[in-house]
Amino acid sequence: QVQLVESGGGLVQPGGSLRLTCAASGFTISTYHMNWYRQAPGKEREVVATISSTDSSTKYADSVKGRFTISRDNAKNTVYLQMNSLKPEDTAVYRCNAFRGWPTSSYWGQGTQVTVSS
Repeated sequence: QVQLVESGGGLVQPGGSLRLTCAASGFTISTYHMNWYRQAPGKEREVVATISSTDSSTKYADSVKGRFTISRDNAKNTVYLQMNSLKPEDTAVYRCNAFRGWPTSSYWGQGTQVTVSS
């Protein structure tokens, strides 16, 4: 059974940090590009960070550059999102996604809530 399970969300004060974890099972992430998305109430889903399957190169949304870091541990079949200097506008449900172009395959986790508030 294919699963992506996110954890690590919660309530944090502005300026604080959280580390999200995405644990995969039922498939191997090594051949997948791994992505973190987020969706805030009333807003469209946006991609926050991406890490390549080939060379672990990373890309970030402008809104999180310099504050968030995505990483992967293929041996543990896990992806991480380190979030520092959190802002209230980072409040959203964060979801993990695994994507492979060929053969095409995409998996989603259920998401974890991140709330930044004083």
